[in-house]
Amino acid sequence: MKKSFILIITLFSITTTLFSQTNKKFIDTGSVKNQFDYLINKSNRYQEFKVVKINWLNKLKSNVNDSLSVSKKELLNSFVTINSQKKTIDSLKVSLANSKNNITALTKEKQSISLFGIQLGKSFFKTLLFSIIGILAVLLVFFIIKFKQSNSITSQAKLDLKEVEEEFDTHRKKALEREQKVMRKLQDELNKQKKE
Repeated sequence: MKKSFILIITLFSITTTLFSQTNKKFIDTGSVKNQFDYLINKSNRYQEFKVVKINWLNKLKSNVNDSLSVSKKELLNSFVTINSQKKTIDSLKVSLANSKNNITALTKEKQSISLFGIQLGKSFFKTLLFSIIGILAVLLVFFIIKFKQSNSITSQAKLDLKEVEEEFDTHRKKALEREQKVMRKLQDELNKQKKE
């Protein structure tokens, strides 16, 4: 009898619990943790077990699956975003490396000058250029001095030639006069001899 009494009381408590649970609605909003907490708190106890409505478990399972689907989609979207960002970063790294190489090449080109296809440093080029200009200036001064010396020698030679020509003309005239005098004398002598 005691056993049947206990069984009746237990059945009565279970049915009242079940009826009381049907009146309660399961919350399906909020985080999954909050839903689990609500499920554990609102479920009934039977000895050391918790009695939970199956529709609440199904609803919780559906909510957890939905949350996992959303999380998976977010993860996939995050992976896609990360991959696209990695590609962008890689392309930017390549672009940066190319830019650095271009900057290095331009810096070298800016600091050097091409002469007959040979890259020369600006300082070396300046030294070479000023050396050539200095040598050309020295040669110019040398040739100007030589020209002046040659010009003065030529002028002196012209003057000497003119003097020599004048002396020669004078000498020729004198020689011609002497010759004419000698010829006259000779002619006079010849004439004298013919007359005699």
